[in-house]
Amino acid sequence: MSPDLAARFARIALGHVTREYPHKADHVMAADADAYIPRHVHPIFFGSFDWHSCVHGYWLLARLRRLFPDLAEAGAIDALFADAFTPDKVEAERAYLDRPASRGFERPYGWAWLLMLASELRVGASVHADTLQPLADAFVARFREHLPMLTYPVRVGTHANTAFALVLADRYARVAGDTALQDLMASRARDWFGADRAAQGWEPSGEDFLSPALAEALAMQRVLPPDPFARWFGDFLPHLARGEPAALLTPAQVSDRSDGKIAHLDGLNLSRAWAMRALAGATGSDVLADAAERHLAAAIDEVAGDYMGEHWLASFALLALTGVD
Repeated sequence: MSPDLAARFARIALGHVTREYPHKADHVMAADADAYIPRHVHPIFFGSFDWHSCVHGYWLLARLRRLFPDLAEAGAIDALFADAFTPDKVEAERAYLDRPASRGFERPYGWAWLLMLASELRVGASVHADTLQPLADAFVARFREHLPMLTYPVRVGTHANTAFALVLADRYARVAGDTALQDLMASRARDWFGADRAAQGWEPSGEDFLSPALAEALAMQRVLPPDPFARWFGDFLPHLARGEPAALLTPAQVSDRSDGKIAHLDGLNLSRAWAMRALAGATGSDVLADAAERHLAAAIDEVAGDYMGEHWLASFALLALTGVD
């Protein structure tokens, strides 16, 4: 991660977090009064095509601001954050969650990214961390309510993936010292994934931006001590040393980057690179380390160009380059 690349990513995010349109809403209307104008309903996270992408665009800027304090774009980031993170605007975002129709709003992907943003502001000792905290508290409460009633994990390669949300929420719980949330997530992960063996790696699907297999492995790496994780991982991917499953280790091909769903596959290559790097560090797997570099090379130059990818891919590139912590 170089200063030049950090500056490029910052400029990309600054160009879309306050771009209101085009916009894809996660919004249920129960009456005419619920008509939706993004900036009115979400005074902070109205840009970047959708709510969750706007949240992780702010996360990208917060992380770059921390890692590269001399960034030329630091002043623009500071001005943006000062305008966005005010008590009134945070309360409006939080109050939206009180709507009866908002129970499933952004579950769990947006929840987890909001907590990642909150944790990044805390780690960076940002003056805005306390201001955002009521919204973070609201999503923590939602995780506490939802996880015990989720009988089965969601194993898709898109926004609903349970394991990915656990990884991001675990980072917040560690930073916040929320051991109760950590314990709850660890217990549920063991219930859902603890007996999984010999993952087939039947992926990617045509619209994936997450690897179901690697997200699960990464979640287990976060919640298990090293030795139990090593045993679990050896059973989960027993033929990894000989390069199997091959589909899991092969970068996805992207046929049309103007198609928002097909462009997800660039995100898959980046999120796989992130997961593979983390898992290679935990297991010493050269196979994963080599595959991570191939996946990163396949997508790192594709983070800008068409807005269908540009509004979110730099966040995944930064995750691949710097990890979750």
